[in-house]
Amino acid sequence: MEKWHLMTIVVLIGLTVRWTVSLNSYSGAGKPPMFGDYEAQRHWQEITFNLPIKQWYFNSSDNNLQYWGLDYPPLTAYHSLLCAYVAKFINPDWIALHTSRGYESQAHKLFMRTTVLIADLLIYIPAVVLYCCCLKEISTKKKVANALCILLYPGLILIDYGHFQYNSVSLGFALWGVLGVSCDWDLLGSLAFCLAINYKQMELYHSLPFFCFLLGKCFKKGLKGKGFVLLIKLACTVVASFILCWLPFCTEREQTLQVLRRLFPVDRGLFEDKVANIWCSFSIFLKIKEILPHHFQIIIRYCYQENKCFIFIRFFSFCFTFLSLLPACVKLTLQPSSKGFRFTLVSCALSFFLFSFQVHEKSILLVSLPVCLVLSEIPFMSTWFLLVSTFSMLPLLLKDELLMPLVVTTIAFFIACATSFSIFEKTSEEELQLKSFSLSVRKYLPCFTFLSRIIQYLFLISVITMVLLTLITVTLDPPQKLPDLFSVLVCFVSCLHFLFFLVYFNIIIMWDSKSGRNQKKIN
Repeated sequence: MEKWHLMTIVVLIGLTVRWTVSLNSYSGAGKPPMFGDYEAQRHWQEITFNLPIKQWYFNSSDNNLQYWGLDYPPLTAYHSLLCAYVAKFINPDWIALHTSRGYESQAHKLFMRTTVLIADLLIYIPAVVLYCCCLKEISTKKKVANALCILLYPGLILIDYGHFQYNSVSLGFALWGVLGVSCDWDLLGSLAFCLAINYKQMELYHSLPFFCFLLGKCFKKGLKGKGFVLLIKLACTVVASFILCWLPFCTEREQTLQVLRRLFPVDRGLFEDKVANIWCSFSIFLKIKEILPHHFQIIIRYCYQENKCFIFIRFFSFCFTFLSLLPACVKLTLQPSSKGFRFTLVSCALSFFLFSFQVHEKSILLVSLPVCLVLSEIPFMSTWFLLVSTFSMLPLLLKDELLMPLVVTTIAFFIACATSFSIFEKTSEEELQLKSFSLSVRKYLPCFTFLSRIIQYLFLISVITMVLLTLITVTLDPPQKLPDLFSVLVCFVSCLHFLFFLVYFNIIIMWDSKSGRNQKKIN
């Protein structure tokens, strides 16, 4: 009973922090003609309520796709429709066709904030609490502390309650999926993850680890017996859940294709805005066309002339993404385990963020969720990553006037992690899960005994750099010739961090079995 009392207090703290952040301004407040993401969410309620389903994703006089057209899967549209029915009951003006665009009032702000909070309460927060309760080999207090730290993660709070999104819905479904497949409730886990994908297509970042983990389970059970039965059940679950979500849009071929075109706009460029991935960060210093061989430049020029350049760019991006996540996925398929699954989720999501096509800065939340799931296993590195992930969204958060909430929530999160897990006392090679890797290196370099010390110094340099860049961005004006200088620096520094973390998490994955063998020898 004590555990549930403590968990209730943790949930109340999480809700209080969320609601306090929501009292600030929101994305695009008072900024016509588009008004920001808050207006996008309100507009989708307007469209889904007033137009028939077949018109939701098509351009028309009543649905100008240039004005926040729907570009998420059907489950998001259904959620908007549900909210619209409640809005209609309270005040029909909030979703009146055409006349409600740009609507701003305190009552409507309260309503919209409440919808995010309710979604959190119904989907994300219960998944976090249950996940932490299911953690093994740690005390009740550690489970409660783990839940507190996850619920205080500033990145998700600031985006959902400050910038205004419903990321907690898709991330919550994904977490229910992780819980399901980790506890051998494979069909329920698959169903939950399919709901996540059908809410936001970016959940495809997590799809390969789910696929490889479940396929590995089928191989382990034997594809000529129970494994084959499980594979058929999983396939039927996935197909049935997608059919159920997409049924209203599958009556006509053009209808289905239009939804897919809205979800995957392949004719866009490699990246937009300032995002801390490879393509955006290094394009400032290295122009891709200058480092490619001459015959590749000819191919690119031909593709551009034939209006097929975007195909080449997507293929180029796909190759880098696929190669970076391949080792972890192969390892998970051959040796499926709950621990390997969690770390592969981190590695694959980070590979997608760094190398894939058309990444948004908010997509780092898709990496942060699985990092939260390994917080109790590697608290020092997980805390560090979650701090960097929040910092990487600094330009977006400053645009939404969220400086004070950013500072307060970040400090609160860091204090919670530092006190709950004593992170500065857990920087040894064993605690960082780098012992096996270090032993392998020391076979060739006996003097390689300073890895944990290097990581501690890197952490110190990292924190100082992030604090200084934040202060500079807030207090100084950039040069007139380089108006985006500070934003670019934030992205570049964050990208270097993420590359470092990608290597780190892949080392843990690839040396995991060696660590297990070494532990058996010690025992």
